[in-house]
Amino acid sequence: MFTGIVEELGEVTAVENLGDSSRFRLRGPLVTEGARHGDSIAVNGVCLTVVETGDGEFTADVMAETLKRSSLGSLTTGSRVNLERPTAVGDRLGGHIVQGHVDGTGAIAERTPSEHWEIVRISLPAGLSRYVVEKGSITVDGVSLTVVDAGPDHFTVSLIPTTLALTTLGLKESGDLVNLEVDIIAKYVERLLGDRAPEATP
Repeated sequence: MFTGIVEELGEVTAVENLGDSSRFRLRGPLVTEGARHGDSIAVNGVCLTVVETGDGEFTADVMAETLKRSSLGSLTTGSRVNLERPTAVGDRLGGHIVQGHVDGTGAIAERTPSEHWEIVRISLPAGLSRYVVEKGSITVDGVSLTVVDAGPDHFTVSLIPTTLALTTLGLKESGDLVNLEVDIIAKYVERLLGDRAPEATP
């Protein structure tokens, strides 16, 4: 489990195409400190398993399904990425509960800068808008954010200077894809209520 509080702005140092998957090498001296084979690290909000570590870098294999459902397939050597280690039991939950299981991708639709922050409008794929509510939580490229406004096919977030400076969200341009993970609690509530809904009478 993660919290959506990005620890490090890392970099892709190599991408190897393996046919039905890809192997990424990523630089992140902070998140690789003490990391071992089999550990998890979130990369732009996608939970990946560490294969090897060394010299401040780690490798991870990414299946075709993950490449298709997330924006990781568009990463190339030199791409910057948000990195976060799993939350340890007893740590503060600084953001919200994040699984690292991307629900879909959106695109940066509009950026409106202000003096001290920036409003960003992001498109929503069909089927996810019902999970996004005003003042609720959403994960964008692994960053825990509060929804400012929720529409049928988009939502907006307000980015503070720290988020703009220390995450990929400060680098994204209009049209760029971002990974989205909606609040897991909303999905569980929907499933529970759906199972309890009375059957329609003929």
